[in-house]
Amino acid sequence: MGKKIKKEAEPQPKHEFEPLPIESKSAATVILMLQSPEEEVLVKALEAIRRFAENGDENKSSLMALGAVEPLTCLITHDDKTVCRNAFTALGVMVSDNDVKRLIKKLNIIPSIITKLAPEEDVIVHEFATLLLAHLSVDITCKVQIFQHDGLEPLLHLLSSPDPDVKKNSVECIYNLVQECSSRVAVHKLNGLPPLLELLGSEFPIIQQFALRTLESISTDRETRAAFREQQGFDRLLEFLTNKEFTDLHLEALKVISNCMEDAESMQLIQGNGGLEKLLQFIITPTAHDIQANAVKAISRAAQRSENRKILHEQNFEKALIGLLAVENDNIRTAACQAVSAMSKNLSSRDTFRQFDGIRPIVQLLSSEGNEVKEAAAEALSSLTHGNQLNAYAVYEADGDKLLVQLLQNGSPAAVVHAAAVLSSMASQEVLRCSILSHGAMQALLKLLHSTNKPILISATQAVAALACDAEGRAELRNVGGLPQLVNLLTSKDTEIRRSACWAVTVCANDEPAATEMCRLGALEILQEINCSLNRKNKFSEAAFQRLLNSNLSVKYSLTGHLFTTDITTDGFYDPGQTRDGHRVPDLEDIAKQVINQHRAIIAVNGNPPADKSKGKGWQEDEKQRCDDECKPQQEAVEEKPWTLPYDAQFNSLIKETFKSVLPLHEEVEMYTALAKLVCDAMGGPVDIEKQHDFLWELHLSELKVEMQSNIIPIGKIKKGTYYHRALLFKVLADRIGLSCSLVRGQYSRAWNEVLLPSTTTKATGFNPQLQTYIIDLMHKPGTLMKCGTPAAVQYQTI
Repeated sequence: MGKKIKKEAEPQPKHEFEPLPIESKSAATVILMLQSPEEEVLVKALEAIRRFAENGDENKSSLMALGAVEPLTCLITHDDKTVCRNAFTALGVMVSDNDVKRLIKKLNIIPSIITKLAPEEDVIVHEFATLLLAHLSVDITCKVQIFQHDGLEPLLHLLSSPDPDVKKNSVECIYNLVQECSSRVAVHKLNGLPPLLELLGSEFPIIQQFALRTLESISTDRETRAAFREQQGFDRLLEFLTNKEFTDLHLEALKVISNCMEDAESMQLIQGNGGLEKLLQFIITPTAHDIQANAVKAISRAAQRSENRKILHEQNFEKALIGLLAVENDNIRTAACQAVSAMSKNLSSRDTFRQFDGIRPIVQLLSSEGNEVKEAAAEALSSLTHGNQLNAYAVYEADGDKLLVQLLQNGSPAAVVHAAAVLSSMASQEVLRCSILSHGAMQALLKLLHSTNKPILISATQAVAALACDAEGRAELRNVGGLPQLVNLLTSKDTEIRRSACWAVTVCANDEPAATEMCRLGALEILQEINCSLNRKNKFSEAAFQRLLNSNLSVKYSLTGHLFTTDITTDGFYDPGQTRDGHRVPDLEDIAKQVINQHRAIIAVNGNPPADKSKGKGWQEDEKQRCDDECKPQQEAVEEKPWTLPYDAQFNSLIKETFKSVLPLHEEVEMYTALAKLVCDAMGGPVDIEKQHDFLWELHLSELKVEMQSNIIPIGKIKKGTYYHRALLFKVLADRIGLSCSLVRGQYSRAWNEVLLPSTTTKATGFNPQLQTYIIDLMHKPGTLMKCGTPAAVQYQTI
């Protein structure tokens, strides 16, 4: 028998389904597979989606349209690590599409992503989780969400990851986050500086760049800068700057240094370890222009503090800057000028720039083609000349005034503001002021006074005030027609503009013609309105109003009814009577054009003989000649002569008599008495107090108006004058001989003169004489002095 072979047992039927390899060429089918409960199916589907997405932006959009994003965001929290990792990978590839990014933001998955930043998670998960956050953190709402869910701390920890992609994504995300103040402060509190500084040694430039940009942002915080010093951050950055391999990143490193050098402590630290010398050497050594310019800007930032300016001055930084002004590059010259401006806040530095001939090259830059250079040069000159007359003169010697005036005409707004400031500084010297005016500065400034730019208006108005500080400047301003616009600026709603205009009006009102014209233009009414407002009035508006009055005594007396002892009347003064507040006082020429009316006569003062009297012609003959000239037919006149106040020969005689009989007296009381009698005699003599109604002075004035065919009566022609005529004559004659007295207008044609004299009791003892105010009688008992407040004085002042 043959060998018996054992019969094999038949296999038992299985309940499990055999693995079935799945292949699909449809993206929609693969996306459906993301709903599968089987990890192996999920992994394969996720891999297929990732590969499909990597092939282009169109594929990413297609996947999103087919609904792939929602299940992917759910799978990043899957229990299976492989599924989780592949879901992050696929989502990380797709997030570069903006539509995908917007959808992810709506799905609120940031908290889920942050949980996957834990140290125990897979490096691939870290890489794509940080990549997702880097893309999302560009959006402001995502920044806030990441910060609120404590995402900053794990991101800082991941800066020490061995994987460069994780480092890059993490530092990029941190850079986006620290654009917000809360994150900037938090980086320091979470001890984020050491890992950020470590990234400066990375072999990947992109990581170094993001690290530097992050340091630049967080170093704007003062506490962070203190921590930066403790971590020897300056040494790391200076070492970074001296490494030529990192030239492309020197710009970012300088920006960090620029922030940190704002602190005096940082400057002292840098100076102590020799870093400042290295930095200055880096500045003056020819290198890439943009890097060199930013190095100068770093120093400029430091020079914003007085302590730092002192340190830089000790390091002769001014000399380095002067050298940079000659570099043929606009960025470097602009930065150098800005640094000059910052350093010039140090008084010693201003002198140093002049002593090393640094002003001339800056002046030359005013004619540059680039607007930024011209602006920076003008700004530097503004700082250099502020409060420094020697520097102002140095600008003049370099022909800077001409270039500055040209800059007013065609410069940018910022350049114009600085140019006007320089001219204001220069204008305090007469020689410089005359030169500036000769180049047409007033005409250029007038155009600027019509600007709508606030800084230009303020600086131009201040320059006008500086140039109008003498008669020549004020005449030039009138000639170019600048006064109307200056008065118009008083109505500005802006406080600063209005204040500057008030100051310019105050300066211009030192000149009587200018004051008269501004009054005619309504300046007084505008200032009155301003000074009646508690919100708008200020010391400048009050000063302008008072200066206008002081330079136009006729208007002052009309509005206030009072001339002080310091108010000295001259020829051309007139009394138009009391004018109510808010109403304009008419000028003499306008009054002269009016037909004779029933109003009170205007009393005018003019004892100045015509110019040709010195040629030997008698006054009577001259007066006759003047009358003949006025009577000639108008057709014979070649051109109409400007109106002038007629000469008052009788008043001139009174002046001569005053010099002859009053001035030689030695005692003040005698002089007052003698002058009072002279005035009384000239205007009709003493009038009995009980018979004043018989003294027909009103009829006399009416007859004079008819005789002269004018509402203006020369004061010398009045032979019957009452209280206010006599008080006015007393004042104008007293002013001619330097005898102090005031003029006060009362009611009902009353006016009187007040004088200050020592009281009789103290005069007898001679100790500490007290001055007492007296009123002098010109009507009833001429020369009688009545102490103010006494019944006799009150009776004289009132009806």
